[in-house]
Amino acid sequence: MCTVTQVEETKIIVRMLPIILSTVFMNTCMAQLQTFSIQQSTTTNRKMRNFEMPASSIPVIPMLFMYILIPLYDQIFVPLARKFTGIPTGITQLQRVGVGLILSAISMAVSGTIEKHRKTVAIKHNIVHSPGPLPMSVFWIGIQYSIFGVADIFTLVGLLDFFYAESSSGMKSLCTAICWCSFAFGYYTSTVAVNVVNKVSGGWLGSNNLNRDKLEYFYWLLEGLSMVNFGVYLLCASWFKYKKVRMKQVDSGRTDYVEERIVK
Repeated sequence: MCTVTQVEETKIIVRMLPIILSTVFMNTCMAQLQTFSIQQSTTTNRKMRNFEMPASSIPVIPMLFMYILIPLYDQIFVPLARKFTGIPTGITQLQRVGVGLILSAISMAVSGTIEKHRKTVAIKHNIVHSPGPLPMSVFWIGIQYSIFGVADIFTLVGLLDFFYAESSSGMKSLCTAICWCSFAFGYYTSTVAVNVVNKVSGGWLGSNNLNRDKLEYFYWLLEGLSMVNFGVYLLCASWFKYKKVRMKQVDSGRTDYVEERIVK
């Protein structure tokens, strides 16, 4: 026999499971971006005067964007949006995740375009059969990474807010673990995606030389699949029912947000 609490917690997990699964593919895209962006950066010009940026330092770029944009989001966007929407978080957690998924798809499209430009530069300078370096700045690669960093702000932070807001007090740690499981499944799926695409396409990514591979096609394929994933997410999000949140004016004039769980 299960207790009532166990049954309710199981129902909460089942309700949130489609949302969790909808974010797995975004993490697949992130795994591909982290892998191939570093490989792309090794073929570009990484010198800044007398300093040469290590190729493995490219992931610092989205981190810098996150450090700057997260405080701006919390301190400026949320209070401003709250005045128009009446929602304590400015926009709902699922809207925030949805924005991140759209930006993820845009990042994949931009990644394919930049890779196409990189290969055009390689052909122009007749170094197709050489790994580089190209007369092209590494900061071109940083553009796609920056967009994905903003997507990560919306999706990851929105997903954590969603778990904390919708779960019971005894499930906070479990929901955080589930969020990181989405990362793990996404990174595992990225390996499967590369293997499947190589077999089906006849070797888009098989030569280990980006100047001869078809990485731009792979990025655009991920962009199309990301849009399909976003469509699935919209269906899942439209079926989800939030906790009821009402505003209560207290004697001091401060507004408190009181949550009421929907019992079904």
